[in-house]
Amino acid sequence: MEKWFEKQSRLVQILLLLIPVVNWVVEVIVRWDHALRKGSLFKYLIAILVTFFGLAFGWLDLVWCLLFKHLIFCD
Repeated sequence: MEKWFEKQSRLVQILLLLIPVVNWVVEVIVRWDHALRKGSLFKYLIAILVTFFGLAFGWLDLVWCLLFKHLIFCD
């Protein structure tokens, strides 16, 4: 799912991160996919935090995606 998200145009990425409920769903799916692929403790910790506080991370990721073209801690 992370690769799918990164293949989307920047406009689609921003729209996915802008809509609150969609934002949380995308965050959870992309973060858990990334954590399971990378397998580090830090990635699992971020995935757990996003599961419970996804809306806050979503707004942060929206700004991060505008600036750096990827999600924070997901490069």
